[in-house]
Amino acid sequence: MTETPENRRPLKSRGTGWTQGLASGLAKAGASPDMISAGSIIFALLGLLAFLYAAGDRPPFHRGALLIGAGVCIQLRLLCNLLDGMVAVEHGKGGPSGPIWNELPDRIADALFLVGAGYFADLAGFTLGAPLGWAAAVLAVLTAYVRELGRGLGFPADFSGPMAKPHRMAALTATCALAAFEPLWGWNGQSVILGLLVIVAGAAWTALRRTRTLAARLAGRQG
Repeated sequence: MTETPENRRPLKSRGTGWTQGLASGLAKAGASPDMISAGSIIFALLGLLAFLYAAGDRPPFHRGALLIGAGVCIQLRLLCNLLDGMVAVEHGKGGPSGPIWNELPDRIADALFLVGAGYFADLAGFTLGAPLGWAAAVLAVLTAYVRELGRGLGFPADFSGPMAKPHRMAALTATCALAAFEPLWGWNGQSVILGLLVIVAGAAWTALRRTRTLAARLAGRQG
């Protein structure tokens, strides 16, 4: 295994046998990291459609199944994010456009999932849903922007939370699971509103925290 680059998110899951076996199998099959990265957008599109179809007058079982499906798509997106780096680094398959594919699909996938959740809540009758979804998407991009700004200034990547990408997607997955069963206690979209509020607040704090860290690093360099 090659040395972990400074700009690579530290993940314990890379060391598990099943992820190493899956990455090895993909590399032997000729799958490129860029193609795996593109897969994350496909799963995000499927998740967006699941959110939109789950809204409205759906039988509780169909609604719940679609929301669980959206949560599964989130996890499959994260799996793509994990495997593309493993195939690129551990198996030496990275190409010249790898840095683009490593970042750009993530920003698109974040927006599709978060905006989809917002419109699900909006279609359920909460006018706050769509603005919250867009706010979460913008803040997700902002946290990544501050991280990359720091890298552009010569510092190691700052992956700090409390609402970095893995945390956002974990929170959204939990929100999907809760929303799938909320008709049992008479709710209709409230779980998604609460989940988006947590993500928006956490992402805003994350962007602020990373900005403060970057400012302190710049001050230390000047000193």
